[in-house]
Amino acid sequence: MSGRRKPDWLKMRPPSGERFADIKNTLRDHDLHTVCEEASCPNMGECWSGENGPGTATFMLMGDRCSRGCNFCDVETGGMDALDPEEPANVADAVAEIGLDYVVLTSVDRDDLPDQGAAHFAQTIREIKDRHPGILVEVLIPDFQGEEELVQEIIDADPDVIAHNIETVERRQFPVRDRRAGYEQSLSVLDYVDRESDVYTKTSLMLGVGEYDHEVYQTLSDLREVGTDVVTLGQYLQPSRSHLDVESYVHPQKFETWRRVAEEEFDFLYCASGAMVRSSYRAGELFVDAVLRDEKSVEEAREDARRAASD
Repeated sequence: MSGRRKPDWLKMRPPSGERFADIKNTLRDHDLHTVCEEASCPNMGECWSGENGPGTATFMLMGDRCSRGCNFCDVETGGMDALDPEEPANVADAVAEIGLDYVVLTSVDRDDLPDQGAAHFAQTIREIKDRHPGILVEVLIPDFQGEEELVQEIIDADPDVIAHNIETVERRQFPVRDRRAGYEQSLSVLDYVDRESDVYTKTSLMLGVGEYDHEVYQTLSDLREVGTDVVTLGQYLQPSRSHLDVESYVHPQKFETWRRVAEEEFDFLYCASGAMVRSSYRAGELFVDAVLRDEKSVEEAREDARRAASD
């Protein structure tokens, strides 16, 4: 399937523009990495520009090499460097210089570290929050091998959204993901955040890796069962010939169907669903809009209850 010509709906303009160039230069000046670049995300220009709302850039912490080797991912594996103690402050400086209202932090897996990088992740959140009161911070975290005390370190740093990607349906976890990852382990991380905090939770699914529709449906059900608030669905695209093959190209109408199922049947806060959607796609804009809608609906429900009580 990997040699098959991509359908027309997968064609994208290369990122460009003054805003895009400015952000890229700022990142280089601070010696920072973004998952947008490292994972060859097709939406860099759209997300970084913030044309329709808060601009979103996803900073990748703890280096550009990962301790795991997932077969879908374009990030290099092995040969990890020591952590840069200046990185949390450098990220906070870059956020100020770029002028972001919403920032996404993610990281490579660092199974080689005693705490798998949890303290470094948490320190970066705190640096940003301390310098920029009111900024919204979303973190896309590893599974920390399911160790709850490490997930708690992230919660204690007070981000606004905690995301952890389940990536695919249960049957396809391997060969899609590294064998150290797993469906139940990922669900347990999302479940722990939901049980132990008021932070919004989020996850992402790739389609086109050999899943069946009933498995996607079951995955959405499982995610809501553990309290996940937001889900995104996108098309898997093979980064190189050495990566996992694309099993199918999912039509835009099917992505729209899954969006309706997620939002209307399973009552996710919102679902971004489309061929080019990635986990942090327009994260700031979509989150702010959804939370405002949610708060409005909660207040309307309270008002209805007050009216009913007074009648």
